Formats: sequence, structure tokens, C-alpha cells
Amino acid sequence: MKKITLTLLGMALLASCVSKKKYVQLEQDYGQTKNTLAKTVVEKEELESKFSKIQERVEKYNNKISALTDVNNSQYVSVDGVAVISNDVKEKMRATLKNVDSNTLSGAKTLKDSMNLALSHNLQKTIDTSNLNDDDDIAISIDETVVMISISDKLLFNTASYTVSNKANDIFEKLANVINSEPSIEVMIEGHTDSRSINTPKVSDNWDLSVLRATSVARKLQKDFGVAPEKLIASGRSSYKPLTSNETKEDRAKNRRTRIVILPNIDQFFALMASNEE
Repeated sequence: MKKITLTLLGMALLASCVSKKKYVQLEQDYGQTKNTLAKTVVEKEELESKFSKIQERVEKYNNKISALTDVNNSQYVSVDGVAVISNDVKEKMRATLKNVDSNTLSGAKTLKDSMNLALSHNLQKTIDTSNLNDDDDIAISIDETVVMISISDKLLFNTASYTVSNKANDIFEKLANVINSEPSIEVMIEGHTDSRSINTPKVSDNWDLSVLRATSVARKLQKDFGVAPEKLIASGRSSYKPLTSNETKEDRAKNRRTRIVILPNIDQFFALMASNEE
């Protein structure tokens, strides 16, 4: 009887010992599960925050798309992959083209060609050169939606000089009005010389002369006509971009020039210019 009692007591103690180990293990498992759950909750909140931001961006993007395609005829169209204009501007462009010479207009084969003609027409109307003594002093052209205005050397500088004369003040004033009226416009000023060499105490060669002339024009536009300097880019091309040969006096005169390149946001620039038609 005593032997049986001892055996049962041993079994009870063993059972009690195993149960405590399991409890400790369960308690550890519970702690780990609790930590994992807490981490998951944090990650879920972070994901929800990121998703909310993505949704907000998508909503803004969709609103922009809706604004471009609403019924007020302001949807945008691509122009030969070069520029984007709205249909409203396209209508203004068509109205402008009615004033363009029919022979010139016949050469427009694409929408981009038409846009370039309209831009050129409006710019030449805005920058009126009729008060200049010689039409050859100013040349305006359009290339790939970039407006280029070439001003002859005789209108701007004396021989071998980089001091800007006042002869071109009228054209500078008109240019400044166009540049200042549209924040999106930037202007590159290029100095060009003929091939004759030059070497003075202040000017080493044609590279120097072309850069000095470009910066002189930039300073004049900034100081005398209020053009924001951050819109201006000055560069010198020396004699390496001639319009013609340098063999005659007349040809050298053509090569000595300052080219002003206007780089506009086409849609905004044309809308600005088209307002002059109204």
C-alpha cells in the first residue's frame, strides 16, 4: 500500500513539472505573437498612409486630365511631337493665318508649319521694323518653334567694338516688352563675327569679340530695358557659323551679326501674341 502511494505521488509531481514547462512555453509563444501583432499593426498603418498618398496623387492626376478634356474646348493637342497647344489657341492660330500671304501659306504642309507661320506673323507684327532705315538690319525666322531674330552688326556696334550703340533701342524696347510679358520665355544672345582676325589689348581674338558683344547686349536688355537677368543666356560663336563666305565686304557684313533666340512655351507665347489680333 505504501509503495502504491509513493508511485502515485511521483507521477503527480512529474505531471506537475511538465505542465509548468508547457505553461512557460505558451507564455513565451503568446509574447511573441503579441509582438508580431503589434508590428503588423504598425506596418498596416504605414501602408495605409502610403496608399492614401498614392490615392491623393492619382486623384490630382485625374483632375488634370479632366481639366484638359473638359467641354470648354481647351483640350490639348500634340504638334509633331515638338510642342503642345490647346484647341483654343489653334482657333486663334487659324484666325491669324487668314492675314498671312497666300503664297507663303501654301508652303505650310503640317500643323507645325502653320503654327510657325502664325508665330512668325504675330512676332513680326509685334516687333515692327518699319521705322528702321534698312530692312536688312533685322531678320526674323522660325525654326522648330524657336523664334530667331538676327540684328546686323552695323546697327549695334562700331568696327571691332563691343559697346552697344543706341541705334537699336527701338528694337530692344520691343523685344523687352515681349520677353517681359511672358514668364516662360528665355532668351539666348549669340555674337557672330566675320573671319578677319583681331588682336587688341582688350580683345584677343574673334572668340573674345563675339562673347563680349553678346554679353553687352544682355547687359543692355537687363539694365536699360528691365529684362530679368535669369532669362538671359549670352554666348559667342566667333566666325565659325557664317551665313555666307567671307570673301567680299558685303558677305563679311552679313556674317557680323547678333542673333537673339527666343525660347518660348509655345502655347503661352502664341496666346500672348494672338491677343494683338483682337
